[in-house]
Amino acid sequence: MTTVIKHAGDVTTLRYAVGECSLGLVLVASSDKGVCAILLGDDARELVRELQQRFPCSALVNGGPGFGVVLDKVVGFIEAPDGELELLLDFHGTTFQQRVWQALTRIPVGSTASYTDIARRIGAPKSVRAVAQACGANAIAVAVPCHRVIRSDGALSGYRWGVERKQALLARERAHV
Repeated sequence: MTTVIKHAGDVTTLRYAVGECSLGLVLVASSDKGVCAILLGDDARELVRELQQRFPCSALVNGGPGFGVVLDKVVGFIEAPDGELELLLDFHGTTFQQRVWQALTRIPVGSTASYTDIARRIGAPKSVRAVAQACGANAIAVAVPCHRVIRSDGALSGYRWGVERKQALLARERAHV
């Protein structure tokens, strides 16, 4: 079960680590409140740059050896998503985005929901586009599973870390359910 903490203030220090997984590289960053970013990509420097752009008022520090446990947990879930990824999360976004992200954390592993479904679940049925934008703004890949959101016709749509990664994540989840 994912524990969610709402936090809108500036973060002064973020600990982070970059590791490898079968989808490329993964960067995991944490504030003193919880994991605030899980980013996927192919270039470690670009991932760190993205993290700094998202949190421009924060100092980035290497997470150190103890932080490897968090990174390993995320990589392990990417490789074999056979349960819930249990992490303390620190959301940074608007109230609407946080409502969307919390709804996403309730989509079970191996399942999908449409943008329309999510809009209805949060009580904003006419906000389908805003739901899609909130998914695109999500900085906590996998733990806030925007990859589980699909179009109403069942087709895959965009994914900020690439549709190929989205497809791979969904296939792995279905294989482990």
